[in-house]
Amino acid sequence: MALAITTTVGIALYLVVALIRSIQIERRQSGVKRIWANFGLSILFCGLFFMSWLGQGIVQWQAYTDNQRQHNEPVEIGDFTTEFLHSTLENWQSEFLQLFSFVVMSALFIHHGSAESRDSDDRLERKIDEIHQAVVNK
Repeated sequence: MALAITTTVGIALYLVVALIRSIQIERRQSGVKRIWANFGLSILFCGLFFMSWLGQGIVQWQAYTDNQRQHNEPVEIGDFTTEFLHSTLENWQSEFLQLFSFVVMSALFIHHGSAESRDSDDRLERKIDEIHQAVVNK
């Protein structure tokens, strides 16, 4: 259980500390004091993450206590914490796997014509060259 707590809290803290450091570095380098304008999206997603995590905890606590009472078993915070961390890490694992798969597949396979594809730039450059040649040859 200590490993699960360390992993879960460590990941959350790492993300928050990385955001804070990024804000501090930007303020030092450019002297910009408009934090919300420059980092609003990151701050908003950080807040949404913690609100959804809290919501997950509240809903899971209710389900846990209902299940324990239904089976006439004691409600223990340690057992709940284990279940909560298990479901959290399970959710994170699936999301990281999905993102990792997308990155790897995007690097290996190309969807011609998509914004991520190099062929879009090549076609655009070819068209510009054709237009240029047509204008020069007139």
